[in-house]
Formats: sequence, structure tokens, C-alpha cells
Amino acid sequence: MVFEHDPEPDGPGGPPPIDFRALLNDEQHAAATAPPGPMLVLAGAGSGKTRTLTYRVAFLLFQGVRPSEILLLTFTNKAAKEMLHRVQDLTGREPRQFWGGTFHSIGNRALRMFGESIGLPKTFTILDAEESEALLKQVVEAEDKLFFKDKTNPRPGPLFSVLSLARNTQSTLADTVDQHFPQYRDIAVALPTFAAAYARRKREQNVCDYDDLLELWLDLLKRDTQVAEYFAHRFRHVLVDEYQDTNTLQSQIVDRIASHHCLMAVGDDAQCIYSWRGADFANIMTFPERHPGTVIHRIETNYRSTPEILNLANGVLLAQPKGRHFDKELRASRGHSHKPFLVQAMDEREQADFVLKRLRSLTEDEGVSLSDVAVLYRSHFVALEVQLALSRAGVPYQITSGVKFFERQHIRDLVALIQFVFNPRNESAWTRIVILLPKIGEKGAHKIYHAALEHAQLLQRDFLDVLSTDDVRSKVARDARDDWENFCVSLRQVAEAMRSQSPAAAIDVAIDGWYGDYLKGAFADYAERLDELKALVGFAQRFEAMDDLLAQIVLLNGETSDRNVEPDADAVRLTTVHQAKGLEFAVVFVIGLADGIFPGRRSIEAGDVEEERRLFYVAVTRARDELYLCFPNVNTRGGPGGMMNSPSRFLQELPPDLYEPLRIKRSFGW
Repeated sequence: MVFEHDPEPDGPGGPPPIDFRALLNDEQHAAATAPPGPMLVLAGAGSGKTRTLTYRVAFLLFQGVRPSEILLLTFTNKAAKEMLHRVQDLTGREPRQFWGGTFHSIGNRALRMFGESIGLPKTFTILDAEESEALLKQVVEAEDKLFFKDKTNPRPGPLFSVLSLARNTQSTLADTVDQHFPQYRDIAVALPTFAAAYARRKREQNVCDYDDLLELWLDLLKRDTQVAEYFAHRFRHVLVDEYQDTNTLQSQIVDRIASHHCLMAVGDDAQCIYSWRGADFANIMTFPERHPGTVIHRIETNYRSTPEILNLANGVLLAQPKGRHFDKELRASRGHSHKPFLVQAMDEREQADFVLKRLRSLTEDEGVSLSDVAVLYRSHFVALEVQLALSRAGVPYQITSGVKFFERQHIRDLVALIQFVFNPRNESAWTRIVILLPKIGEKGAHKIYHAALEHAQLLQRDFLDVLSTDDVRSKVARDARDDWENFCVSLRQVAEAMRSQSPAAAIDVAIDGWYGDYLKGAFADYAERLDELKALVGFAQRFEAMDDLLAQIVLLNGETSDRNVEPDADAVRLTTVHQAKGLEFAVVFVIGLADGIFPGRRSIEAGDVEEERRLFYVAVTRARDELYLCFPNVNTRGGPGGMMNSPSRFLQELPPDLYEPLRIKRSFGW
């Protein structure tokens, strides 16, 4: 099927004709050249989704559709630009001729054109994240001047996250808190008042935050029928990339502007893994019901992985409950190789040693570059032992999903607290923790410290014991005084645990005290950060003396803080599975495959692990040539002596013929 382009817009001798039939496989061709109508394109991992979308746009242009009649919605500006530049290479049509971009950028464009019909002047400005949080802080303090003085209440950033998720999912604040932020249940009743006041203040100042660009766009489409008709008739074809990641607002916007049924939604229900960002799995599953006459196209030929890796990936999909997913089966275009390996290690340290040993063999004996190897995990704390092993061996690595373990803010905070209690002369550690209290800066911390030091010397008492005296308390900022007693009590409790118990026990006491309360209010992802602090408890179980532990933490922090690794350097990639979506590597190690870790404990307790199963599917389909599924028998974070792990249920569901067991000998031969 060869199409000649109308050369008029681009001058004589425009782009060459496109042979769609020769350039696309059967599945891609069927989707790209399908007749108009509602289409759901289920594009499996590594199947050429972007290629299909790009050629669909080119096909529409060769069919006589004008660029201005096509709307392309994506989740990143980068994706939109890449896709439209590919279209330009194929057809000569410049990107500026299309309406293409992120949902938010198109929402901004729509509100600039028609926002006045819902009372939004064209001159509105957009707040960035920092400005939005600052305005919310002003509003909350006007409603309840004591709210932020309670350190267990969310700070402006986490509070904004709660309101934002509720808005994007169109859920009540009570339900949002209950499902995603249980640490804030006690104050959920106050949140609707804050949200309403925040919305009023934005209107008064003629400003919009990022979420308004979707929320007000949908409001515009609902309230102004003429605007709704404009969009419905303006765009003869609407194409949506990564449709499985849409939230409630986005899916409703798409439904309204694509009411004339020329809609192509491209995605993969098996890769819907962002519910914590608001993505709604139901959007893709109910698409055929909301768009009668939907034709489903499946693109299942995988160009990335070996047949053996895809057989295992298909095994993951077959374990999904019936009726809760679309049937699909990835098929390989590559030749056969060996099966994925199931690696059973004694504990996390042996798991890390295995990764290091195999990595050396891959690079030294088989010529695999470090940058083509990834270690994937469900949560940050799972990677601690691997980071330590790579650092000690001098193997460069990059964390593509955040900073290294010992550089994480909450880890450094807690270590500073422990360092100060162990050595009260460490004023740097003192400053780091005291400035976490309200209205105390570095100068205030210095003033309090030296007042306490003088008082302790005068009374010949321990530094920690004089912190709660009136002479020292008088130097504390007024806003911090309500927290001060709990802060002082917590430091003394940690000191007592240091004297009478183990280093691990002292860290546990610190987590359960004042800093644990601070953590709850300071971070929306409180539960995940708490898990990482508990991993620090497990690490401390190796040490009998606190000075040994603290010395090793500082040394290891230095070892794992090498900032000389350039972004494009030859280094192993360490990343959460969420951050690895869309990437591929020659060799992939998936570590920590134990129940309670992957799938996570909270998903198991909630009785729904299906998103976790999809996350596992994403993990295994990142591998091109080799896949190692690693399971540690013992969880060293489970207290003294550790606890036995159960293999991940996702491993237990797989037929044994899909993988090759690999047991590590205690000498680490295999």
C-alpha cells in the first residue's frame, strides 16, 4: 500500500511516497491504516507502539486529513515532540501545524481560548509547584493558624499532594486519605475547608495551578456546549498515547472531545502501574463500553526480548484473574536463547554478592557493557546491599530513580540524630536535626546549642539533660516550643537505648520517637520512607558497638556518593521498576522477589495485588537477552536473627518449566 503525498503545502517534489505495507508488520499495519472509528490499540511491551502511532498520523495525512484536524495527546512533551518530528520526517508536515502535546499543555491552550466563558480571564498565570504550595500554606494558616504547628499534620507539600490526587481522581478527600494517605486520617475532616479556600484564593488572584489546567478544561467542556461542540468538530481524529496511564479527569476530557468516534487510544492494560499518581485502570478496561463500536487491535510481536523471556512474561499475564484484563500473548521476533534464571540466595547480602559476581563475568568474559545492565526493585530500601557491594568493588553505578541510599534526606536526618546523641559535641549533626523544628534556622540552632553547652558545664550535667530546662527552652523559637519537650524526650530515650541495648535498638527507638512524627507530616510518601528507615535498622544489626556502626555509615556514605559518574557513563543502572518503564537492557536482575516486598506488604493486606503483578510484568519485559529473578530466603530487616521470606507469589504462580533454578553455593560458585 503505497501513498503519494500531496506536495502542495511543501512545494514541488515533497517527501517520497510511503509504502505502509512494507514498513509495518501485519498488526501495526492493521492499526495504522484502519478506517475511522473508535479504536483501542493494545500494544504489548516492545511491540513498536510509537511507530504505530507515528504511521497512523502519516496515514491520516495521506488520506487528506489536515494537520489542524488531528489532536495528539501524550504524557510528556518529549514524547509529543519525538512523535511529531518523526511525522515530519515521513510527510514533511511541521510539528507546529498540529495540536500535539501533553494533556496539560493542550488544556492551557483551550483555557486561553475559551476560559472566559467559565469566568477565567485570558490573562491568568500558572503557578509552579513551589508557588502552589506557598499559596496553600497561606490559605491554611488563615483558616487554622495552629494547623502547621502540629508536626504530625502534613506540611504544605504533602497536603498539596493529597488535594491534587483527590482532584485528578475526582474522589472525595476522605476516600483519598483513607486509601492513599492513612497517616492523615485524623485531620481528614478539615481538608474540604482548606481545598475550598484554596480554590477561592486562586480565582481571586487570577492564577491556576497545574491541576486546574485539566480540572477547568473539563469544567469548560461540561458547562459550555458551544465550546464542547467546537472541540468535537475541530478534531476529526484524536490520538492518545499511553492511554492506560490516564486519570479520571483525562479520560473524561478525551470522551467529550472525541464524541464523534474518531478516537485511537493506544496503551497496554498490563502496564498500568501508576494508580498512586492517579492513573485509573478502569479507563482502559471500560473503553469499549464508553465508545460503542470500538475495534480492538492487538500488537503482540515483540522486537526486544528472547522467546524464553517472553514465555515467562506471558506466564505472568496468564496468572491474572479472569475478566480483569484483556487477553494478549507476546510473540518473539528473535531467535531462541536460554531461559530466565531463578536465583535463590540466603539473604540480601548474598543476593548482592551474586549480582556483583555475575556482573563481573558479564563484563569481563562476555563483553557486556555496564550501562546495558539494570538491577530493578520494587522499593528503594531493597537496593541497599547491592549499592554497598558495588561501591566496595569499585563498580560504577547510577541510581536512575532517585539519590543513593545514604544520601536520602530522611536517612541523613536520622543518622545525624544518632550521631549527635552518641557525640553531643557534634554541632553539625545537631544543626541538621534542630532546623527541622519550626522557625529554627542555622543561627537559632547555634544559639540554642551554645546556651545548652554553657548550662551543662555550669550545672555539671549531661548535655541532653539540660535541653529541657527553662534556661535553654527560652532560646527556642516560639513556634518550636510545643515540639521541644517531645524532641528532648526522644533524644534521651535514644541515649538510654544506646547505653542499655544494641545500635539497632537505638535506631528503632529514634524512628518511633520525635523523628517518626516529623516524618509523618513532612512527606506524602511517609510509608515508603519509613520502610527505608527500617532497612537502616536491619543494617545496624551487623554491629555490636555504636561507634563501629557510625564509622561504617560515614565511610559507606563516602563510597556511595561518588558524583564523578556522568549521566552517559558506562555504569550499572539501579532503578525502581516504576522508573524503568519504557527502558530496556541486555541483562536485568530483579531483586527482592519475596512476599511482602514484591508484592508489597500493603498491597497484600489490602487484598489486591493486581497492580503489583503488572509491575512484575513490566520488570521482566525490560530484559532483552538475560533475566535473573532473585529471591532472598531471609529478611534481615525482620529483627534480630532475621525472618524467613516466602517467595513472591508471582514466582510461585509461574510454571517451573519457564525458568531455570540457579542455587548459589556458599562459596558463591554457581
